[in-house]
Amino acid sequence: MGKVTAVGHVSVEGGMNLLAALVHLGGTGKYINWGVLQISLANLIIIAVMILMLVVAIALPFPKHESRRK
Repeated sequence: MGKVTAVGHVSVEGGMNLLAALVHLGGTGKYINWGVLQISLANLIIIAVMILMLVVAIALPFPKHESRRK
């Protein structure tokens, strides 16, 4: 297949470099339990980032147009 270099790239036979995954995707996921609620850590991080983006989008003011006074 390809070889992994020291900088985290995978060298493929065609000379193309693909960025290797930042996390090991072959293992089992980590889960967090709150009583009857169970969620994977990856999904929890994605949900947290989406909520953060929503809060930032609401908190940022809309662009203001210059008023044209005659």
